[in-house]
Amino acid sequence: MKNKTTPPVMKTTRALPAAARAGLSAHLKKGGLVAYPTESCYGIGCLPRHIRALDKLVRLKKRPQNKGMIVIGSSLAQLRNLLDRPSESTMAMLENEWPAPTTFLLPCRRLPPLLRGRGRSKLAVRVPAHTGARQLCKALGTPLVSTSCNRSGGRPCKTEREARRLFGRRVRVIGGRIGAEKAPSRIIDAETGRRLR
Repeated sequence: MKNKTTPPVMKTTRALPAAARAGLSAHLKKGGLVAYPTESCYGIGCLPRHIRALDKLVRLKKRPQNKGMIVIGSSLAQLRNLLDRPSESTMAMLENEWPAPTTFLLPCRRLPPLLRGRGRSKLAVRVPAHTGARQLCKALGTPLVSTSCNRSGGRPCKTEREARRLFGRRVRVIGGRIGAEKAPSRIIDAETGRRLR
């Protein structure tokens, strides 16, 4: 269980002015992709239910289509409409654990196969320990897909410059500093407690 008395040391993303926020929201609604800092590296994502954007993301990363993606949100409440009624005990556990660099697999509602992974009934979700990533989801009013900003199998981008160099104008990049984590988030099946990563 997370130690509530020791808050995670995370960096923040630069605040987005209202005009930039509106432009980014419109970009995402049109199927655009966005890269942003997370706990250990830059993440890249899109709106979770935007099928065209998910397809674009998979193709850009050259990612296997059977692998599910992580979705982050500013709070558990923001992620709820993606999930299939977690039990009260699961809800209490998540409230206690998050925000943290820990991703949980939970039964989900009917979602695009590219998001949850083909043949899978659970979705990987997280309220990140990175303040800037949470603030971005809150400012946009939506959860975001969060997969590492790289080509499949390659080293994840650690800076804004690396993200821009790798994907150029195909991805809108949000500047900021990544957090202090050295490894990707842990992934745990919330029902069984089994650690998958």
